Amino acid sequence: MALAVVFDLDGTLIDSAPDVRAALNRLLAEEGRPQLTLPQVQELVGEGARPLIERAWAATGESAAADAVSGLIERYLGHYRAHPADHTHIYDGVVALLEGLRAQGALLGICTNKPSGMTGIVLDALDLTRHFRAVVGGDHPRRKPDGDHILETLRRMDAKPEDAVYVGDSITDVQAARHAGIPVVAVDWGYARMPVEKLRADRLISHFRDLTAAIGELRP
Repeated sequence: MALAVVFDLDGTLIDSAPDVRAALNRLLAEEGRPQLTLPQVQELVGEGARPLIERAWAATGESAAADAVSGLIERYLGHYRAHPADHTHIYDGVVALLEGLRAQGALLGICTNKPSGMTGIVLDALDLTRHFRAVVGGDHPRRKPDGDHILETLRRMDAKPEDAVYVGDSITDVQAARHAGIPVVAVDWGYARMPVEKLRADRLISHFRDLTAAIGELRP
């Protein structure tokens, strides 16, 4: 069977934190709250829009009322949709890696906690959509760290877990891969909220040029 490689998005394939920060700070300004720095936002991302808003509110004053969060999310996403990739960049080596894997017959997918609609907008803006057989966003009812999020991505790719490897940057990614029963490669340049060595991934890489070798060791 064909090799299947499933990627996280933010902090793994792309550095989206500057645009997330801009959208979030527009919302915070509307609410009369302090602005967040880029390092602060990097600490907040990774588990979807709701945790992002809840953490941003906790970091800038009183926590958001439970019945207000959905409205805040929609306003945040409105700001983000207006400027989805003004300052977002693809990490070095990503495009060459994706093209190389596809040329070798690998099936590629994305499993992200970012909302699906926003994920599609960002991927289109960066001309990355064409590389992926399936993209499953944070609207999935059992999102990461639940392993079913990755397994659903594989199902949509028409791929099997025994042929798969997951690539991510955070403890959420490692936990999801463990729950899905597939090996995981961690990158050391993302938004992990702990030293990457403590993620306990099966392999750790510092550049995408090293991923093919890591995959070969995990799925010989």
